[in-house]
Amino acid sequence: MKYAWIDAERDHFELAELCVVLDVSVSGYRAWKRGGKPDRKRLTDPQMLALIRAIHAELKGAYGSPRMVRELRARGFSASKDRVERLMRENGIRARHKRRFKATTDSKHALPVAGNLLDRNFTPSAPNQVWTADMTYLWTDEGWLYLAIVLDLFNREIVGWSLKPRMTADIVTDALTMAKFRRKPALGVLHHSDRGSQYASRAFQQKLADYGMTCSMSRKGNCWDNAPSESWFNSLKNERVHGRRYATRAEATADIFEYIEVFYNRKRRHSTLGYRSPTQFLKDWINTQHDEKRVA
Repeated sequence: MKYAWIDAERDHFELAELCVVLDVSVSGYRAWKRGGKPDRKRLTDPQMLALIRAIHAELKGAYGSPRMVRELRARGFSASKDRVERLMRENGIRARHKRRFKATTDSKHALPVAGNLLDRNFTPSAPNQVWTADMTYLWTDEGWLYLAIVLDLFNREIVGWSLKPRMTADIVTDALTMAKFRRKPALGVLHHSDRGSQYASRAFQQKLADYGMTCSMSRKGNCWDNAPSESWFNSLKNERVHGRRYATRAEATADIFEYIEVFYNRKRRHSTLGYRSPTQFLKDWINTQHDEKRVA
């Protein structure tokens, strides 16, 4: 519904601009707010294109046509796959280009490593059963900034993260600590990472033991053993970091916070989750569990 979308976007755009884009009147919108019926007229191609451009700008170029179709439908508009693909292609609207990024992990160390207990079983049946972790780097004009994450495989949510100017063991322990206090999981979470020295360090292994978690590590030189975390970093860099220049570490930190906490966890439509966001997927699962208990 056009009026509903205008209502949702009023914090981002002027009312008059939104009404012009969707070919409705301000008075019509206000009448709808007082209880009138929305205008269900099908959008013309120029109207649909203007809407696609607005969403593309709002989400900073994160979506290609498959996610764009679902975003349009979720906002109440009829949108066919072929039509959206055509409009985006003809007008040069596309998701950010993909790039490959080098790994940051130093696995050339003499520290003890754990076996690969996860064994590429990337579909746990409930939250807080399997967490995966990894690290990457970001360049700023002030120097490198390193990012460590903890991802719940069940709903692909980033449950813990840490940014620091040095790639030391405390970056991964801080990310784990955030995840632990956010989720408060029962004992026995399987924590999977690569064989990097930060994850193999005595400090991190002690933290896992303190939290009652089981350690699992990828096989040597095998990035596919931790594919979901690798994929998440690709999304971050393709959708947000690539093509941007951060003047300061503080600027980069603010942008990463916005990507993780405001966009990715709460809004980004994830293909693995049926094009729902991680938080919506978890909410739906929790509601289903409650419904099943009531029936039982």
